[in-house]
Amino acid sequence: MKKKKRKKITLEKLVSLTVFLSLILSIIFVVVMLFLSEETVLYESYGRTKSDYVLMLLQCILGLVAMLLPSIFAKKWKLEIPSLMQTLYLLFLFGAIYLGEVRNFYYVIPHWDVVLHAFSGAMLGALGFSVVSLMNDVDSKHLKLSPGFVAFFAFCFALALGVIWEVYEFSFDGLLGLNMQKFRLENGTELIGRAALLDTMKDLIVDSIGALTMSVIGYLSLKYQKGWIKNLSVRKKEKNV
Repeated sequence: MKKKKRKKITLEKLVSLTVFLSLILSIIFVVVMLFLSEETVLYESYGRTKSDYVLMLLQCILGLVAMLLPSIFAKKWKLEIPSLMQTLYLLFLFGAIYLGEVRNFYYVIPHWDVVLHAFSGAMLGALGFSVVSLMNDVDSKHLKLSPGFVAFFAFCFALALGVIWEVYEFSFDGLLGLNMQKFRLENGTELIGRAALLDTMKDLIVDSIGALTMSVIGYLSLKYQKGWIKNLSVRKKEKNV
């Protein structure tokens, strides 16, 4: 009898399963907290308010959607997403949603938000290089783009997405009474003046630093043909001959 081949469990699959289970279990926990108990005392006993659980639920649901997006885009536009890029993306979701929101690392671990924004800025910068490459592949006539222009585009691309994320946070904080922009302290005290702007501006500045770092690395990689950016670049699938 032929032996059945065992499917190899890769790091990407292991990370994906971990993130998926953590988000699903978190959603179940939040639903229980929101609908099976109406007592404010219960919320306070866990150091959370009702709006905190609403934010947690929203983030976990968006996290599950975000997990599906790469495979949807890859299938629709016939893209090949490097395993390293996919794994880093999943780790970011785990750090931002499960550890950040569910496990409260934003308040427990100093500068956790700064680390995540620097990481996301760098990843978006790498994605910017991929966008230039993919757009250049659309036309049969490839343009010879200078490394400086590609790096500048990647930097601007990362910053633009960082701004869109801050607009998203600002909008839903107002609509649902959330605290994604951390304009309130953990005890509910609202910050005023410059202190209320600190989190948003800090996020944008850190995004800029992360994007700039990746842009410089990408520039050097392209200029001197080092190939450093290749393992983080999304590309078109090669057609089978």
